[in-house]
Amino acid sequence: MRVYHGAILTVDATDRVVQYLVEDGGRIEYVGDDLPERYAGLPRTELGNGALCPAFVDTHEHLASFATFNAGLNVMGARSNGEIRSMVADFAASSPAKTLVAFGASPYSVEEGRLISREELDEVCPDKPFFMVKYDGHACVVNSKLLDKVRSKVRGLRGCHEDSGEMNQEAFFAVSDYITGSLSIPELVGNIQRAMDCLAARGIGMVHTVSGVGFTGNLDISLEKWLARSAQSGFQVRVFPQSMDVRVATRRKLPRIGGCFACALDGCFGSRDAALLEPYADGSDDKGVLYYTDQQVVDFCKRANRAGLQIEMHAIGDAAFDQATRALKAALDDFPRSDHRHGIIHACLPTDEGLDICAHYGIHLPMQTSFIDWPQEPDSYLESILGTTRASALNPLRRFADAGIVLSAGSDAPCTDPDPILWMHRACNHSVPEQSLTPREALRMCTYNGAWVTFDEDERGSLEAGKVADMVVLSANPYEVERGALGDIEVKQLLLGGRPYESQAQGAFSALIKGATGRGGCF
Repeated sequence: MRVYHGAILTVDATDRVVQYLVEDGGRIEYVGDDLPERYAGLPRTELGNGALCPAFVDTHEHLASFATFNAGLNVMGARSNGEIRSMVADFAASSPAKTLVAFGASPYSVEEGRLISREELDEVCPDKPFFMVKYDGHACVVNSKLLDKVRSKVRGLRGCHEDSGEMNQEAFFAVSDYITGSLSIPELVGNIQRAMDCLAARGIGMVHTVSGVGFTGNLDISLEKWLARSAQSGFQVRVFPQSMDVRVATRRKLPRIGGCFACALDGCFGSRDAALLEPYADGSDDKGVLYYTDQQVVDFCKRANRAGLQIEMHAIGDAAFDQATRALKAALDDFPRSDHRHGIIHACLPTDEGLDICAHYGIHLPMQTSFIDWPQEPDSYLESILGTTRASALNPLRRFADAGIVLSAGSDAPCTDPDPILWMHRACNHSVPEQSLTPREALRMCTYNGAWVTFDEDERGSLEAGKVADMVVLSANPYEVERGALGDIEVKQLLLGGRPYESQAQGAFSALIKGATGRGGCF
């Protein structure tokens, strides 16, 4: 048993801030402003100027992809393609991997104003296949070695540009499938375990992973389910299979389905293929891409909803948002469910009609507040492709909250860094100030609401007696610091089940065997 004394941010139904919390055997025994005499002699942790809050939840992450790129080369900080070439040359010379993977290239954060090309990659890495993924996770550039291996898979697909080496839309998905399918199982498991450690260092105790990116028989979905069951130190994983085939979830006894890739209704702004109701602001008739017809999406939602599954779908543009909301409405009209917890991921450019449907039907939104003031996709670029009116309407957090829509927070990693402190900072310091949330709303979005999304709120998400003691020690109280200083708060410690998080230490095969043969558990 242990007593914590200081600012205890409970994030309970009334957002109480109390002075004491008592943990016993991994559960919260007591919270309140006065410490009962029976706890007086227990070991005590004084929080000082810091605070204790629930563990953070990342409600949208590509865990296998993040794990793969986390083990590779990150070029997000580069400010020129020349700098990227230098980084690639050093990485190619030092990495023993047979296929090299890098992430984070952006045409909007480098002085050349364009993506690095296949020819430039060939100059610094001619001998090994090289996979350079764009910052938004929806496009890539390949060198000639990799193009030779995937040419038969991408030729004729939408988004294939052999001359520049850029692959987007269906061509990008095909290359991604090839890359993930080439990874060995021990390598992938080890990468995922290290990714869990990385997330835990940021105070994240639970991740919702969207899985299903090219392994034969969707092996990665099974792997992530097994790793979720066998994860050590109390780390929690909830798996969403990215498929429009309901059987992919039901055969694995997973209660949910959705994500991006096969469940993406459109593209993204970085590749100018997010689906819009009106054309992009360049004088053309281009409105982006809807990957499915309305009827296809409605049919999927009806099947999944009738199967009792929770549904999430990617929608960036307003046309995709409308398609998602109408399809979920049709499914719930067809087969009403009072507590379905269906969601629309990203929801960057909502419509009035779609928001009315979300509010009326209880559709939640897993948001990525890291997209606000995002260096890889700056406001100036968004204004150039959308116009000022639409650009200023992106990610309207206050509008969502005032409509009574449940918001949760996710990184979309590897697209953005999984950093809950940054999520809160951006949510409370929106580039359109009137769309900002309060620090209390932002903390709830990053904690309780994340647990709620996957029906975990009875056990986690708030600091209340009887719940699992999944907690984060912060360097300062986010309710008391200036909004502009929220990003300066540090995660001092993650406690899961009342104990300090320890790195994943199982071997790959023992973790998989334990997960594959174990019973019960939540994943």
